[in-house]
Amino acid sequence: MAICPVCEYRSPYWDQISSHIRSKSNSSDVQHVMWLNRNLTIKELTEEELTGSLEEFFSLKDGLAQWIRRRFVEKFYGERPHPFILAMQSPTRGVLLGYVLEHQHFLRNWVRVLAAIIYKTDRDDVVRSEMENMEVEFFGFMGRPAHYELLIRMGESLGMRREEILSTPPLPATASSIRTWRKIAETREWAEVMAAMHSLELVADRTLRKYGAKMHYFKESILDSQDFPREVKDFLREGYEADQKHAGEALETVEKYAKDKELVQVTVLRSFDAFSKYLMARLERGMQFEPGLVKVVEAVTG
Repeated sequence: MAICPVCEYRSPYWDQISSHIRSKSNSSDVQHVMWLNRNLTIKELTEEELTGSLEEFFSLKDGLAQWIRRRFVEKFYGERPHPFILAMQSPTRGVLLGYVLEHQHFLRNWVRVLAAIIYKTDRDDVVRSEMENMEVEFFGFMGRPAHYELLIRMGESLGMRREEILSTPPLPATASSIRTWRKIAETREWAEVMAAMHSLELVADRTLRKYGAKMHYFKESILDSQDFPREVKDFLREGYEADQKHAGEALETVEKYAKDKELVQVTVLRSFDAFSKYLMARLERGMQFEPGLVKVVEAVTG
């Protein structure tokens, strides 16, 4: 079944979806125009060209999990990697503090969304995996500090007081992204929610080069460098080691249980857009500590 990724209009045929999207775009419907610009092309396509592009873009010939990986790489690690990922190749104090101050809000929301998955699912294996993930991220697991605690310690090692970190509200872009994920959690079937959230863990997946990524989340040499506090390396290492496992297992689970794979695709794409906006918020926050980051962002987005 073909589907419009914006309004979820469905048809057995992609040419009807193409006609629908072209009609909406020609009438200057902002959401449809933005989707085309972000995901396919800014060039005007004929209806036949758009039909072929849509069919190829949404093809599940290699399965849903592989489709999610491929689309994630294209959006965040492709020809124009996301500016925050570029900044993480040689992260400065400003970049890392922006990471800390915005990511604390992401992690607080993360466990709430996983709780929604647990509430909605009838699969015990899903409940167990999500509870383990919540422990690792927020409470600590088998005597190891939680990712959330390691994040706060990273901020402290960079010169911020814990109280100041915890009392800093999210920037508007972070708050907007969190609202998107909350809406997904509240309105979507649990497999869609699972795909939307755990696909984001692909950002630190060390295997992404096999799928066309131009770089890793950060240079691995950072983990052995003397230029960064131990707490920075502890936080980065923990996520680097855990996210590959969490993302891979979650996507396999989604592939196994998803009842409506087309809706999973649409939901994942919306989550990717929210994640891109949120990663930019990390840089925006970093500019408060390091005004020179403005030039870095302009250089990679201009």
